[in-house]
Amino acid sequence: MNLNSAIKKRASIRDYSLKKVKYDKIIDIIEAGNLAPSPGNLCIAHFIIIEDPETIYEISKACQQKFISNTQYVIAIISDPQHAGAVIENMLLKITDVGLASCWVGAFSELTLRKILKLPEDENLTIEGLLPIGYPSNTKTTKQKPKSHLGNVVFFEEWKNKYQKSPAKREI
Repeated sequence: MNLNSAIKKRASIRDYSLKKVKYDKIIDIIEAGNLAPSPGNLCIAHFIIIEDPETIYEISKACQQKFISNTQYVIAIISDPQHAGAVIENMLLKITDVGLASCWVGAFSELTLRKILKLPEDENLTIEGLLPIGYPSNTKTTKQKPKSHLGNVVFFEEWKNKYQKSPAKREI
């Protein structure tokens, strides 16, 4: 799949089939995250693969999102006090590329998850997000929701200025 197709096809999926996910795909997804750009090219992200159903269930409770408990794998993205958005985006695109589904989970009890994942209290680590991964249960539900038109989110030179000053005055 080419990049533009993956970007347009990627959607947040919360319903997974029971089809077994090959472990190699999980490693490919993590490799895509590891290749993401970072400030100073520093290694900012670390990954915890969770496949134990009981642990996944505990994670779903900590997130108050039941759909997580219906997946085979969850990848927790952990970072030093840096943001790992590029890492997670690379992973989401790779998930789409290999025919799997996920949903970026960012709402959870950090304290509860730190205990579940056994993160040391004395280290400055942040749980950046969770990616439950599986095959989509229904390919009809894998459509991306509409996004804002660029005219609503792009401005020129200053906030809310919709007109480009040069080379020609144009409106998006």
